[in-house]
Amino acid sequence: MLAKRVIPCLDVDRGRVVKGTRFLDLRDAGDPVEVAARYDAEGADELVFLDITASHEERNILLDIVRRTAEQVFMPLTVGGGIRTLDDIRRLLQAGADKVSVNSAATHDPDFVRRAADRFGSQCIVVAIDPKRAGDGGSPSKGSGAKGEIWRVHINGGRIPTDLEAVSWARRVETLGAGEILLTSMDADGTQDGYDIPMTRAVAEAVTIPVIASGGCGCPEHVVEVLTKGQASAALAASIFHYRKFSIAETKAAMARAGVPVRDRLRPAAAGRL
Repeated sequence: MLAKRVIPCLDVDRGRVVKGTRFLDLRDAGDPVEVAARYDAEGADELVFLDITASHEERNILLDIVRRTAEQVFMPLTVGGGIRTLDDIRRLLQAGADKVSVNSAATHDPDFVRRAADRFGSQCIVVAIDPKRAGDGGSPSKGSGAKGEIWRVHINGGRIPTDLEAVSWARRVETLGAGEILLTSMDADGTQDGYDIPMTRAVAEAVTIPVIASGGCGCPEHVVEVLTKGQASAALAASIFHYRKFSIAETKAAMARAGVPVRDRLRPAAAGRL
């Protein structure tokens, strides 16, 4: 079985890392370059950097901050926010990103995913999907989930609902060439009450590409749950790491105790001494 990944997320607003609840009430969590360097040193498997207001403000992502962040880390870096053209992707890759995450642009023009995958390769095209449960007040179920549940996709940092349903949209972007899906539950985001297991499992079972689960992590046990019951390939978390409630090492230790395959990532300097 492939090792599961632990991925901190930097939600960046005007050059600062922030964290909110259900995409609202943002709190400052530090300088992105400094925070990224700390996660690299602590053994995170990958890092996601999202400029969460770029699409809403119709501006380009902050390339200088992306470049300085990339210079500090020796793990795969995924960058998203405000990506509208193939040139945007090219500039991010040149700035040091290993993968790019597209969301709003893909919903406006699904063929953009195919063109991006054809130009740069599926391995670096991540489609971010931000769904919210429809019709039940937005409270994520902790059970197995009833058939026919609907998770409505939102864009522009969760501000605008679409007519897309999360599971069918995930299937479609896979056929278009996406190499990975970043799935964030708007209902669970920032609550620290646990990931939306039914939604994550529904999407993971519908596609063959990796699914990164996001939204709701409050402890290492939540990570274990979404990687096992939720069938995610990776778990993304922010609050528990940003505010040092739990560490990457504690999270990986809990995974190992539960029998979840864990990556033991060596820094390049350490690897060179072997």
